[in-house]
Formats: sequence, C-alpha cells, structure tokens
Amino acid sequence: MSKLPVVAIVGRPNVGKSTLFNRLVGKKLALVDDRPGVTRDRREGDATLLGVEFRVIDTAGFEDDDPDTLPGRMRRQTEAAVETADVALFLIDARAGVMPLDEEIARWLRGGNTPVVVLANKAEGRAGESGVLESFGLGFGDPVPFSAEHGEGLADLFTALLPYVDRDEEDFEEEIEEDEEGRPTGPLKLAIVGRPNAGKSTLVNRMLGEERMITGPEAGITRDSIAIDWEWTDKDGNVRPVRLIDTAGMRKRARVQDKLEKLSVADALHAVDFAEVVVLLLDATLGLEAQDLRIADKVLQEGRALIIALNKWDVADNPPALFQGIRTALDEGLAQVKGLPLLTVSAVTGRGIDQLIEAAFETREAWSKRISTGQLNRWFEKAIEKNPPPAPGGRRIKLRYLTQAKTRPPGFILFGTRVDELPESYRRYLVNGIRRDLGFGAVPVRLTMRAPKNPFDS
Repeated sequence: MSKLPVVAIVGRPNVGKSTLFNRLVGKKLALVDDRPGVTRDRREGDATLLGVEFRVIDTAGFEDDDPDTLPGRMRRQTEAAVETADVALFLIDARAGVMPLDEEIARWLRGGNTPVVVLANKAEGRAGESGVLESFGLGFGDPVPFSAEHGEGLADLFTALLPYVDRDEEDFEEEIEEDEEGRPTGPLKLAIVGRPNAGKSTLVNRMLGEERMITGPEAGITRDSIAIDWEWTDKDGNVRPVRLIDTAGMRKRARVQDKLEKLSVADALHAVDFAEVVVLLLDATLGLEAQDLRIADKVLQEGRALIIALNKWDVADNPPALFQGIRTALDEGLAQVKGLPLLTVSAVTGRGIDQLIEAAFETREAWSKRISTGQLNRWFEKAIEKNPPPAPGGRRIKLRYLTQAKTRPPGFILFGTRVDELPESYRRYLVNGIRRDLGFGAVPVRLTMRAPKNPFDS
C-alpha cells in the first residue's frame, strides 16, 4: 500500500480543523458543525496540495481534562496521531487570538519530536491580523495566515509543508486491484455497522492491536465514519491489506432528533456505499432487534455483501439457543438472502476475529465473481428443465438465455418473451439457484428481465 507522508491537524475545539481537513482532501468527509467537540476519533484521508500527495489526519479538539473522561480519551487519540505524523499543523483561530489552551498545546508540541507548522485560520480580512501577529509568540517560526472556509493561503501552506511531505515517486508502491483472473487483490473495504454500543470501535481496536478508536460506556461516542488502513495475516502467513471503516451507531429513525446524530447516521450510510463487505455487529447480550434487520436490509439494498457478527459472545447467556434463534430470525426477516454468514466474536478477548476477516475476504470474492455466459446458460437450461416457468392464462412464458451484466454486486439479465408476467416466486427460484449452484453464497444478486420489443403491441 502507498506510504504517503502524514500530516496531523491539531488545535483546540472549534478552530476549523475539520473544515481544513475537508478542504485538503477535496471532499466533505469530516462532519462540521458550529458547536465544539464534533470530531472525536482520528479521521484520515488522502490529500493533494498543488500536486504533492500526503495523508492527512483530522483530530479531536485538544482539551485539558482527566484522562478517564471522554475528552481525556479524545486527547490521547490526538497525541497518538501527532507522534506518528511527519508534521503537525497547529491551528489557531486568528480572530480569537492566542488563547491559554493554545499556549498549553504549544508547550506540549514543543516537548515532542514532530515538526510543527502554525496555521492561523480564519485570517481573511482585517479581523484576524492581530491573531496572526500573536501566533509568532508560540515559538514555531512564521505562522501561515489561512482561511479553511474560503481556501485562501493554500500556496503559503504548500510552501510550509513541502519540506516534510515532498518525496520521490520511487517511495510509492503501486496498488494492484485485480489478479489475472479478475479476482480482487486490493485492500478489502470492510465497514463495521450496528446499533450504538454494540462494540464496533472496541472491535476495530482489537483488530488493530491499539486504542485507535475512542471507546467507553457512553453510547454514541463515534460520530464520523473513520477509515483505517490495516494489514491482516491469514493462516498461511500471507499479509492482506484491509481498509477498516468504523461507523456511528444507527438508532431507530424516530429516535434520532439531534442534528449532529442525523449527520452521523447519514455519514455511516454513506460509508456503506463505499464498502465492499459490511459487518453488522450485534450485541449478543441483547439479541436481534427490528433495528438490526432494518440496517441489514439497507445494506443489501445498496448491493453490499453482508456478514452478521454476534459480539460479546464471551458473556452471552445460553449460547447454543441464542445462536439458533438469531439464525432463524435472520432467515425469516431477510428471506431475500437466506444463509447470511453468522459468526460469533468477542471484541474484548479477540475470539473469532480471524474467522470474521477470513469470511469477509471469501464473501468479497463471491461478490466480485463473474460466470461465463456458456457456463451460466448450461446451468440455466437445467434449471428451467427441472422447473419450467408457468403459463399464466394458458400462454407459455419463453425464457431464452441468461447473461451476467455486472459484478460487485452480481447482476444478471434474463431474456425471454412475456417475462413481465413471470411470478416473483419463479424469479426467487432462479436467484436462489444462482447463489446456491454457482458459488455466490448469500451475496445480493440482482436479476433484470428483458423482452424483445413487439412491433404488434399497441
């Protein structure tokens, strides 16, 4: 995977860190709101500034709180981001001037080994001039006047960052997405979704082997969808790249009133769109609820491959009965994809994580699978011979042939006459057969009907 230089954005709450992050990556990836403390976890993205590429990290607002509190745990995430960065962008609010917390952050940064560039944000107009002058006293050389909101000062920022982010092309490794047979070999894009407090961030931390995500007993800590590059070693010793995406908990829509929570849920659904495989994490101590089925159905509607994982299995009551009950409820509630992978894990102990990742890679391969038209139609002929299509009103429906139009998710086109009269039950018969007999498993399969135009139709 690419070894891009890393730039960490730090500063006190509400100085414009997430706005700057969005400006650098060229997309509105980080949630932005007028209230302080919106960002909690580290969010990463690839940025390009005047042709130079680097990795940028948006961090939570730096606050002076007890380490065991939520702000304290957020601060630890910021400290970890700065330690691993090639350079830190220290943002101050030029209009507010240098505040006592800015001076504390400056003392902390001077005690580390990471180079620092001071960015005086909100410096457009005369209102920020005094704050820019004050920021000289922070001890990091000339500050860069900037406006993250309007994009003013990009050239000066480029000049300040260039010594830390300019690398030769030979430092980068090309990422190959598919092998010669068309199987995916690039990073597995794996999103973790579920209701609040199901243990999503704890699971991601266990996978990474570090406290990368902020966790705690409070529900709804994660707000942004956070993507993290990771490498997993399989049972044969092969190192396989994974892009993990931790998302905000999704409650029942009627309960979501707060604007920020609505943005977080929308961001989680957006993350599902960009994932290949989605793990729906359930809390085994609570079982399966209607909201879990709604989330699963949303994932399947978007055409993503889905795996169900039962977390907190180490503390579940009567595991065999629980597992069978959830298996039955899933098959009934998601009849369109019976047999979804159902695995048990413990984010606290690490139990079942290797099996979960292995299943995710296998599911992605099925999701990306392509069947030749010849093989497909040999199966199709046997399927309609075994169970011929009905003849509504005594008029026979003629099914001619089947072709695969796309992958990721698999999409097929069925050609024939009067296919608009084909019952839904027969369509399910074909889709289930494709899944079962052609190796697609429980991934979403889409079947489109197409009939030749009849010039005699009125």
